[in-house]
Amino acid sequence: MDRRSFLTAAGATVSVSFAGCAGLGGSDESSTGASNTDESTASGTSTGSADGADETLVVGTYSAFVDSPSTSPGAWVKQRFEEEFDARLIWQTPSNEVNHYIERRNAGVDIEADMYLGLNTDHLVRVDENLDDGLFADVGDVAGQDDIKSGLQFDPDGRAIPYDTGYISLVFDGTATTAPETFDGLLAEEHAGDLITQNPSSSATGRAFLLHTVKQFGPDGYLDYWSDLQDNDVRVLGSWSDAYSAWSGGEAPMVVSYSTDQVFADQNDANLEEHQIRFLNDQGYANPEGMAVFDGADTPDLAREFMGFLLRPEIQGEIAVRNVQFPATESADLPEDYAELAQEPPEPVTFGYDELKGSVSGWISDWERQFASN
Repeated sequence: MDRRSFLTAAGATVSVSFAGCAGLGGSDESSTGASNTDESTASGTSTGSADGADETLVVGTYSAFVDSPSTSPGAWVKQRFEEEFDARLIWQTPSNEVNHYIERRNAGVDIEADMYLGLNTDHLVRVDENLDDGLFADVGDVAGQDDIKSGLQFDPDGRAIPYDTGYISLVFDGTATTAPETFDGLLAEEHAGDLITQNPSSSATGRAFLLHTVKQFGPDGYLDYWSDLQDNDVRVLGSWSDAYSAWSGGEAPMVVSYSTDQVFADQNDANLEEHQIRFLNDQGYANPEGMAVFDGADTPDLAREFMGFLLRPEIQGEIAVRNVQFPATESADLPEDYAELAQEPPEPVTFGYDELKGSVSGWISDWERQFASN
């Protein structure tokens, strides 16, 4: 969830405003297929481990969870887990994320990880559309799962459980512009060139924004809306990091990001007027992130202990702050001012698993063809 789902751009430029259209998509995935296995960060540099531990837990995740341009919970989670459990935690951050494990399972080779952290609904759809056999095991007995907020569960087959959630919104510099209140308002001439968003085929943030436009205008109308956005000089960059960095550098006054942005800004003593939130049509697209154990994991019991560890109140609160998201549980320990800084939309919207199955890949492919041809 993008800072929750950050990776480098996919690379190739289709036009001056469209970068990195590659791969099936994911939490700011690229399409290289390369894999990093690292004990603390996504850079491949080790900064200590639990030497002599009885077991090793390998956890796949997206890069921003351990190496974001803002803040990341990965190193803190690793240290706390290893201090409490007689185990060694290794983060694995393949550049194409969930696709990496789909490809390995299809190739009949070892997954080489015990669980994945950072799943969302369309990841599960992709798994089920690309694999005849399952990739993930049933959740099983995980401590704390009964405390997960009502409505966050997104896997009808009981493989993944949420650990945090976020809402896609506009973030805008209130000293430079006032963001429109509606989707149609983004098409106004006064906002020409004002918006930066992400490629939905390589960014979970961009994909959530695309899905929100499908929700708003329907499968038969969203491409027309995107054509109008293109006419108004929207910029589409490969990843959340690319887009947020360009926005932070003053290249445009509005960016598609998360409604928790002021949490990050406040941590860095930034001017909150420059980090304003706008829910278009009073809506925010909900994007819960989940975790699941790989079928055939070497240490499935330890993986489920780790999942229960992540759902504990003090860990939930720390992950929410460091990952700049909302916690998944009702009992998370949060700073007193968190509720003031982390904004929830008047109307959360999302697509469920059954709505996305058989549709989301086509929506993205159609968007790619239209955007590349214009």
